[in-house]
Amino acid sequence: MQLDFRAASLALLLIASTPVLAVDKVLVYTRNFTKDGKGFVHDNIAACVKAIRELGAANQFEADVAEDPAVFGAANLKQYRALVFANSNNEAFASEEQRAAFKEYIQGGGGFVGIHSSTGTERDWPYFQQVQGAKFLRHPPLQKFTIKVLDATHPATAHLGKTWEWSDECYFFTNLNPGIKVLLALDTTVPLKDPAAQTQPGGRLNGEFPLAWCQQVDGGRAFYTALGHKIEYYADPTLRQHLLGGIRWAMGTTTQP
Repeated sequence: MQLDFRAASLALLLIASTPVLAVDKVLVYTRNFTKDGKGFVHDNIAACVKAIRELGAANQFEADVAEDPAVFGAANLKQYRALVFANSNNEAFASEEQRAAFKEYIQGGGGFVGIHSSTGTERDWPYFQQVQGAKFLRHPPLQKFTIKVLDATHPATAHLGKTWEWSDECYFFTNLNPGIKVLLALDTTVPLKDPAAQTQPGGRLNGEFPLAWCQQVDGGRAFYTALGHKIEYYADPTLRQHLLGGIRWAMGTTTQP
């Protein structure tokens, strides 16, 4: 009995001395705000949030959801591996202190994920555009188009073939950060119905119109995808895998550089 007691005591001591690891978490941020109340708010936000929560439950991470900019405090952000701007738009922050907390988070090695309309967020703050990689310019009518897969090794694109046929709003951008690594781009050899193509062509990077990308930026990691306009898209397994790969990469939980 004495030996059993000592063994049990040793086991309890080892358990007590083992550090408890924090649960991997992301912050899903959905704020859509303009002072005049005229900004476009996507009806897909609830579906996007649901998809991320379900992806987290199946892949060992939790998702906190917020639309109140008060969450952007330096101490609060430290608990998250990535900040996911899920169809956010217009003004993300309510104060310069919140912007400073966001910048400190990125510079401290934090992850960033932007989904669809997030490139319309903080349109007057160059630093946010640098981190996200671009600023939304416009899109033609929703339609089917062909996407070129430029990097088939990234976790967000490894499940795709050389091309991806997809129906969505095809976004065009300005203020492209030359440091981004383009993962998906518009296949311009397939005609696109785009009345404004000549007057507002959007920015190119190395000859490509980017649709999804990643980058190491100012100490942090950032992933963005322009895809995801309609509610039902967030139940699509292909898009879900695309989002999961981007989120996990931004979190730093994959080995892909």
